[in-house]
Amino acid sequence: MKRILFVDDESKILDGMRRMLYSDRKRWEMEFADSGEAALEKCEAAKFDVVISDMRMPGMDGATLLGHICDRYPDTVRIILSGYSEVALTTRAVPVAHRFLAKPCNAAELQSTIERVCTLQDLLSSPEIRRIIGAVGQLPSLSSTLTSLTEAVRDPNTSMNRVADIIEQDLAMSAKVLQLVNSAFFGLAQKVTSLRNAVTYLGMETIKNLALASETFRVFVPDRRIPQSVCESMQHNAHRAAAIASALPMDKKSREVAVVAALLHDIGRLIMASKMPDQFCAVMARSEERGCEYFEAEEELLGTSHAEIGAYLLGLWGIPNLAVEAIAHHHHPTRIPHSGFDISMAVYVADLLAHELEAHPEDATGSQVGEADRACLETLGILPRFAEFRELALQSRK
Repeated sequence: MKRILFVDDESKILDGMRRMLYSDRKRWEMEFADSGEAALEKCEAAKFDVVISDMRMPGMDGATLLGHICDRYPDTVRIILSGYSEVALTTRAVPVAHRFLAKPCNAAELQSTIERVCTLQDLLSSPEIRRIIGAVGQLPSLSSTLTSLTEAVRDPNTSMNRVADIIEQDLAMSAKVLQLVNSAFFGLAQKVTSLRNAVTYLGMETIKNLALASETFRVFVPDRRIPQSVCESMQHNAHRAAAIASALPMDKKSREVAVVAALLHDIGRLIMASKMPDQFCAVMARSEERGCEYFEAEEELLGTSHAEIGAYLLGLWGIPNLAVEAIAHHHHPTRIPHSGFDISMAVYVADLLAHELEAHPEDATGSQVGEADRACLETLGILPRFAEFRELALQSRK
């Protein structure tokens, strides 16, 4: 049973949460604390899977509390509840919170968020993932440039010029980030020629994530036994999926996260091609032999897939939790609840359409969705919109 800790200095709020989630008492063990200090005492006494804290509290506020939780109990999922007037305060919680919920938060949204974070937590801590990561061996370290960049973005006092200065120290990373910024992914009205302008247009967090994307492709070099054409196909598919994700109907902030997730959605395959070439080749052979999807062959042979493997690594490296979730579920989006067309659904659709365009480069309008994907689209409630999404994908190539 998952253990959830709710923290708020107002007793009426805590009482409201007790009533709101009363029906969930048999699947979640819930405790309540009226201050950050009390919350830390409870965490010291017993482990919690999820901590949900109000942002504005006297003494220790939510950002400070979750910072302590992050340092002491890094496996605990951390969620901030904040009001619309607390934007400046909430910025301090960005480096330590996995999710943000606006107050007041209704029962359905709170339940859905807890379900989603717990599903991801279980998925990425499964024995299969641990076994695969153990077989991968020591993961490569991030460059000093990216380490400095991550630390700078976490500091609320960091200026945009400072972020640009850090990236500019690495010429290869600078070139790749500017290439990604000027791609069709973000739909900027004019060409961006400097990193300072790039940071201004897209924000420090998005620029950091693009830098991490370029770094990830750099550090995982496929084994010489893997055909170059396979690696090139992975790169092309990543860019195609990102372009499609950028064209799908979402708000600006969600779109930017979806683009990064789409860029990195198959990074688990690159990890295997680099660190587990024998298994990679065995999966390719099984997929061709059975005529099944690549991820289905992975699940059959490994008990997991590149989606979960990539999500695990990227979670360690600091990619936004919503992007990690989308990557982990991009072959099985129905594993989690959805309310509207969200980032996880967008990455699934973008990947599906990217493969369609690869199979039908001239015209995908007449292509047929497979039976399993049709059932998935129907379950998600977006099958009637898929023709619209396909048209947007076709336009993204122009």
